[in-house]
Amino acid sequence: MAVLSQTQILERIDDGAILFEPHLDTFQLQAHAVDLRLGFTFIVAKQWRLTKNGREAVSVNPLKEGYHSDHFDVLELEEGQYFELLPNESVSVSSLESVRTPDDLMAILYPRSSVNRRGLSVDLTGIIDSGYEGQLVIPVKNNTNSQVIRLYPGERFCQIVFESLSDPVDARKSRYHKKDVIEGTAKEDAQEVSLITSGKIGDLKEKHRIISG
Repeated sequence: MAVLSQTQILERIDDGAILFEPHLDTFQLQAHAVDLRLGFTFIVAKQWRLTKNGREAVSVNPLKEGYHSDHFDVLELEEGQYFELLPNESVSVSSLESVRTPDDLMAILYPRSSVNRRGLSVDLTGIIDSGYEGQLVIPVKNNTNSQVIRLYPGERFCQIVFESLSDPVDARKSRYHKKDVIEGTAKEDAQEVSLITSGKIGDLKEKHRIISG
């Protein structure tokens, strides 16, 4: 695989293979990467809830249906508003841009060094699959013990690097494809979840074995 240069990225944007919506500005183009901007959607984990028994801590079961709506608050900021991230607090933030990758490219999201120097960590969100189209979700944590760090929608926050594949792939559409960042979160395949939660890992591996050739 080879990393695309700025010239190659622009060529792929011009021919419509790579798409950013809204379009990129001159601040975002780097020598071999594109800076992405923070969006307006912030996903904040709940710590407790009020039940008939009283105030209960929120326990997390990511495989449970309805996990997302029960365990997170979704904040949609307006233009001119900011988000103050508390010490040791973790949130997820949408990218401002929706991204589309063709079937002969994949992409990887990296933090900007200037963000790390502020006391923030941006976890690598893994591979952006070939054929993917939609916004990205960026996990962010304030690593300081006492400082509140202010985040502004629109600020450049992470970098996307495109890598060419040796062969185009028949891209499988993920559950996030062309969806709002909230829709599809924490929704796994029902059959897979059933086998995992019942402890039948051997059955999962056997029934869903990859047959090559």
